[in-house]
Formats: sequence, structure tokens, C-alpha cells
Amino acid sequence: MTAVETQVQYQSSYMMTSTEEYMIQEEDWDRDLLLDPAWEKQQRKTFTAWCNSHLRKAGTQIENIEEDFRNGLKLMLLLEVISGERLPKPDKGKMRFHKIANVNKALDFICSKGVKLVSIGAEETSAKEGLLLWCQRKTAPYRNVNVQNFHISWKDGLALCALIHRHRPDLIDYSKLRKDDPIGNLNTAFEVAEKFLDIPRMLDAEDIVNTPKPDEKAIMTYVSCFYHAFAGAEQAETAANRICKVLAVNQENERLMQEYEKLASELLEWIRRTIPWLENRVPEQTMPAMQQKLEDFRDYRRVHKPPKVQEKCQLEINFNTLQTKLRLSNRPAFMPSEGKMVSDIANAWKGLEQVEKGYEEWLLTEIRRLERLDHLAEKFKQKCSLHETWTAGKEELLSLKDYESASLMEIRALMRKHEAFESDLAAHQDRVEQIAAIAQELNELDYHDAATINARCQGICDQWDNLGTLTQKRRDSLERVEKLWETIDQLFLEFAKRAAPFNNWMDGAMEDLQDMFIVHSIEEIQSLITAHDQFKATLPEADKERMATLGIQNEILKIAQTYGIKLTGENPYTNITPQDISNKWEAVKQLVPMRDQMLQEEVARQQSNERLRRQFAAQANIIGPWIQTKMEEISHVSIDIAGSLEEQMSNLKQYEQNIINYKSNIDKLEGDHQLSQEGLIFDNKHTNYTMEHVRVGWEQLLTTIARTINEVENQILTRDAKGISQEQLNEFRASFNHFDRKRNGMMDPDDFRACLISMGYDLGEVEFARIMTLVDPNNTGAVTFQAFIDFMTRETAETDTAEQVMASFKILASDKLYITVEELRRELPPEQAEYCISRMTQYVGADVPTDALDYISFSSALYGESDL
Repeated sequence: MTAVETQVQYQSSYMMTSTEEYMIQEEDWDRDLLLDPAWEKQQRKTFTAWCNSHLRKAGTQIENIEEDFRNGLKLMLLLEVISGERLPKPDKGKMRFHKIANVNKALDFICSKGVKLVSIGAEETSAKEGLLLWCQRKTAPYRNVNVQNFHISWKDGLALCALIHRHRPDLIDYSKLRKDDPIGNLNTAFEVAEKFLDIPRMLDAEDIVNTPKPDEKAIMTYVSCFYHAFAGAEQAETAANRICKVLAVNQENERLMQEYEKLASELLEWIRRTIPWLENRVPEQTMPAMQQKLEDFRDYRRVHKPPKVQEKCQLEINFNTLQTKLRLSNRPAFMPSEGKMVSDIANAWKGLEQVEKGYEEWLLTEIRRLERLDHLAEKFKQKCSLHETWTAGKEELLSLKDYESASLMEIRALMRKHEAFESDLAAHQDRVEQIAAIAQELNELDYHDAATINARCQGICDQWDNLGTLTQKRRDSLERVEKLWETIDQLFLEFAKRAAPFNNWMDGAMEDLQDMFIVHSIEEIQSLITAHDQFKATLPEADKERMATLGIQNEILKIAQTYGIKLTGENPYTNITPQDISNKWEAVKQLVPMRDQMLQEEVARQQSNERLRRQFAAQANIIGPWIQTKMEEISHVSIDIAGSLEEQMSNLKQYEQNIINYKSNIDKLEGDHQLSQEGLIFDNKHTNYTMEHVRVGWEQLLTTIARTINEVENQILTRDAKGISQEQLNEFRASFNHFDRKRNGMMDPDDFRACLISMGYDLGEVEFARIMTLVDPNNTGAVTFQAFIDFMTRETAETDTAEQVMASFKILASDKLYITVEELRRELPPEQAEYCISRMTQYVGADVPTDALDYISFSSALYGESDL
């Protein structure tokens, strides 16, 4: 029954009710009351005041009920004011049948509203009980007030004052009222109600106080005016609460959108700054500089990138949570700014990882290249120094003309000596070619000091060419006079012939024993040790050759002594002396143990490297499978339909804590990896897992557990918001798992169609295409479990709508099509009021206040496209 029908029924029943109503309780008391002329007077006064409170809205009033309602005109007008509806056109005649027709029209209208005009029906009793319950609820907190009926409970006036104070505490100071002053309390209530609440004074305080039982209908009539006066305020409060709730949701969503935009911008900016650094493949010129690059990259992977991985994961989680909240609150999906979609961030991240993928390999390649360059440069300098030492003074010797004044013996000696030099020169040809080859390789490998290398190599080559020219010129000179000399000292010649190759062998041996080497494995050093052992095996034979060569010199001395030949102290056929051979032999014997020590030290280093390889492999072979196992276990938990979502969440949180606790193993492996790189260890045959494999697996594990937890959180949020039972959720999960044929947590469109058909959907192509736009808005070609649940529960959701928000604003605006700034600040909390004022547009219309705002377009915008 409407409020209008209730009022009409109250008053109609008042006019038409028989005395049977008052015989139910307190029969004697009520009988005396009915016989009291004062009671009838009070009834007339109350009803007259009540009628005038409505008729004055139409600019008229009544003085006498019987006379003024006799022709039915004012009675029809009263019903129009109360109902807000137009009654049939009244008859204007003054004849009795005209008056009866008008009264009948009024009575017919009352009957059309379901109001009974005889006795008291159940509906009126219900209305009475409803009004009594409203009064009890509103006055319950007040002292000395106990409303149990509509007569004696109101005699002291405190109940009326409590009703006013409950809704308008600014009008009455309830703490100053006294129970022993009923007339003062009643007059206070009557005066305040008439002055501030537009409720006419229908009763007299003295009549109520001096009557044993005040008239129930009069009290109900007067109290109902308070109900209708305050009902609008309560309705406005309800409307304000609805608006505040909607605005709070919108403000929170906007905050989450802005936070997403900020995080997305910062992450994309970091990626934009990082990619050029990783794309820069300009090598440094020195080993320390390249090693610093490697250290910088290691810091990037271990220090700088992991937080960004977490930020990316959190950004996706925030995005999914925001979309869920928007969907549950009947808001449109959030569309980030251009270039800041989750897919855009994923593409940018993919680009980062693509350029990152080859960066470390390039660094290690460059370090190996620089290591090779440094080794070649040192080897070049060593060979150049040996060659320059050997060639020192050779040009001056070749330019001598000592043969012009020499004897035949001396000439022949010079010739043989020159031949020995040519043999030595030919032996050094290979060393010059080695120097040139090393210089060429350094140039090809872009050695940073190639200019110095080239200059030195060119000087050696030029000097070598000049030695060749001088050697040929000296041979020509000696051959020219060789025919003049025939004497040859066979022993000196034989010594020279034996000494020269042995001397060359010792030069080569010393050079080999001092040769630098670089190896990267036990096998390579073992190969060098084997070669060195083979060399040591040749020493006994070489010692025999040394003794034989020195024996020739002893024989020369013996013959000279025997035959009295005076020797000048030099072998005319060679510059190699026995002392030279002895000195070089001693040098070879000293270099052998030194070489042994160098090789053993390298063996120790390679063994240490092998231990590092095995140590790294032992951990990697445990960590790699552990990560894979955890990935599979998390996948099983996410699709398991056994247990509640809270139990799944508890299991996932336990997995997350176990993963976090496992981080120390990753850090230890990183430490072993760093030791390996510092030891220039670039391969490991004991494991298929590299540090990069483990890093990527670890990052994927962290991302997977975070995403899975977020999915379950969103499922809980969806379940609670949409009232899905655990059994329904299990049924959804079972259907999804059945058609998730790839077991990757997603359904292909064909599998999704089959799933819907199995659940009773009759799908055409157009309808299925529409559904796919809902469950796969980004057109990824897959349907996730969260999207599946959202679709299955979408139609049953109870959410606010734009129409509901408009209706609430209309209540606050007193049915106007606009609302003023003053009304917003009066009806809403300060934060929500200012939020609306800052976003509502000016209302355009004739004769409207300057601060009129358009709440209709604002309400539509709340559920329309977002500006963000």
C-alpha cells in the first residue's frame, strides 16, 4: 500500500468507523470516552487541521467539515492533493444530485485505491502496526520514552520531541526536557513542527494531558504527518548512501587506473633506457674494461632486473584485479593509454629479453678475443726481441771487407763462415714469417695498438730484406776470390757444421721452453705436458751430440799442440764457440725444470677449474629439476578441484614461501657462476644447465606462483561478489579442466565452444562470436579460467546501474533535472561532494540557478568510457 493510500485509509476509516473498534480493549474506558462531547470536538478539530494542512497547498481551507464537504468539491480537491492524481471533472451545479454525484466521485476514487470505507480491515491494522513500529524504532534510544500505543504513550510529549530530535537535533535540546512538564513538552513539539516542519497544529496540549486516554485516531493522524515529513529525509539519506557507495567505487577504480598508468610508464621507460645499453656492442680495447662490462651486466641481471620482473608481474596482477573490480561493479573495462596495454608491456619486455639474450655471449666472446690478443701481443714482442737480439750487429759484419787483406786460409774461413751464416739466416726465415703472421692476426682481430705492432714488424721485415741483400753481396765477393784460396781446415769446418745445427736446436729448445701458452681444459694441459715429456726424452741424444761437437774442438786443440800450429783462438768457419754451446746447454737444463713447474701450476689451475665446474654442475642439476617440479606442482594446484579456494590459496601461499626460502640456493649458484667466469671457465660438460637457464626458470617460477595466487584471489573475489557456491565453482572447474586439452590453463575457441554446448548452450556463429569478444577481448585465441568464470556468472550479478544512480541524485535534487552545489554539500560527505562538483558539467536550461549541475550526464559517464 502506498503512502497516499495509507493516508486516505486513515482518514476515511476515521470518518466511517463504528464504535466496535473501541470495544476490543478497555471497554468501559472507551465507552465513557465516546459519550464525552469533548472527544467529538477534538476529533473534528484534528481532522479539520489535517485537511487544511493539505488543502492550503491548493490555496483553500475548510471551517466546518459537514458544510464545507457537503457539495463534494473540496473533498475531491483534497483527494487530488493527497494522491497527486486528477479526479474526474466535478459537476458545477448546485442541485442536490450534483452534490451527491461529486461525493460519489470522491468515494469511487477512494475505493479504486483499495481503501475499505466500512469498519477496520487487516490492511489498516497493518498500516497502524507499521507506523507504531517506526515510532518505536526512532525513539528507542531516548530516555523516559516507551511507545506502546497511540494514546497514553504520547501524553507527556517526550515521544513527539524525541521524534523531532531524532531527525532534526538542531530544533530541540532534548536534554533540557522534563517528564513532569507534559504541557510544555507538547507545546514545544507543536510549535517546532508548525514552524519548521510545516505540520499544522492539530491538537491542544491541555486536551491530551487532561484526557485519561487521548484519542487514538487523532494521535495517529498527527504522528503520520511526522512520518511523511521525515520519510523524504530518510529517502534522501538512502539515495546519498547509494551515491557515496558508487562514487567510492569509482574513485578507487580511478586510483588503480592512475597507479597502473604510472607503473606502466616507469617500467616502459626503464625498458626504453636499458635496450640501447644492451644493444651497444662496441667492444672495449682492454681486458679490464671488458671484464667491467661483464660485471655491469652481472649486476643488471642480479640486482637491477629482478625488481623489474616483480614490477611487471605486479602490473599484470593489478590490471587483472582492476578489470575484475570494474566488471563486478558493472563498469566498462579499463583501457590503458596507447602503448601501455599489458600486451604492449609484454612486447617491450620480449624485445628487452631478445637483445639481452646475446649480450652476455658477446661479452664472453670479446673477452676471449682480448685474451687472445694480449697473448699474441706478448708472443709477438718476445719473438721480436729474440730476433732483434740475433740480428744485432749482423749488418755491420756483412758490410766488412776483411777478405781483401786476408790469407788463403782466412779467405776460405771467411767463406765457410759466411755459408754458416747463410744457413743460420735461412733458419731464421721461419721466425720472421712467424712474426709477420702474428702481426697479421693482430690486425685481423683489431688489436688496439696495431700501429705499433705494424711499425715494429715492418722494421724487422725491412731489416731482414737488407740482411738478405748484404748476405748475397758478401757471397758474391767471397766467391770471386774463392778460386784463389784452396786451403780448408777440415776440423774447423766439421766443428762449424756440427755446431751450427746443434746451436740452432738449442736456440729452438730455449724458445720453446720459454714459449707462452693458454689452455682451457685438463686435456689441453695434458697435451702440453706430453709434448714436454717427449722433448725431455730427446735430451740424452742431444747431450751426446753436444759431447761429439765439443770432441771435435778438443781434437783441433790436440792437433795444434801436436804439430805446433798457432791458433788465433777463433774458428774461422763459425762464431759459435764451445763456451757458447756449454752456456746454452746449461740454459736449456735450467729452463726444463722451470717449464715443468709452469705446467704443473697450470695443471693445478685446471684442476681447480674442474672442481668449480663440478661444484656448479652439482647444484645446477638439483636446482633445475626442482624449479621444473615446482612449476608442475603449482600447475596441478591451480587446476585441482578438490578443496575450497581458501585451501588452494593456503597451499599456494605455502609454495610461495618455500620458493622464497629456496632463494639462498640460487644465490649460492650465482656465486659459483661468478667464480667460474672469473676463472675464465666458459664450458661445463657436467651439466646441461647454464646460469642463464636457471635465472630464466627462477623468474618464470616467481611469475607463475604470483599469477596463480592472483587468479585464485580473483576467483574468491568473483565467488563472494556474485554468490557462487563452492559446488558451483567446482563444477565450473571440472568442465574447464575437461576441455583444457593442452593442460595449459586455457581453452582454444573450438574447445570453449564444445564446453558451452556440453552445458546446454545453443550457439550460432554470431552468438558465439559475441561471447568470444567477452571472454577474449584482446583476441589472443585462448580462454582463461577466470574469463570462463566471469562469463558463467555475468548474467546473475547484482550491480548498481546508471539508472539507479540517476534516481538517487533525483531524490537529493527534489525531483529536479539538476542538482545544486549547495544540495551536494548538504547531502553528501565533503570528499564525495567535492568529487561530484569537480566532475559534473554545468546544467543548461532556462530559469535555473548559476550553480546548477548536470547529474544525468555524470551518472552516465560513471558507467561509460573512462578518460584514462
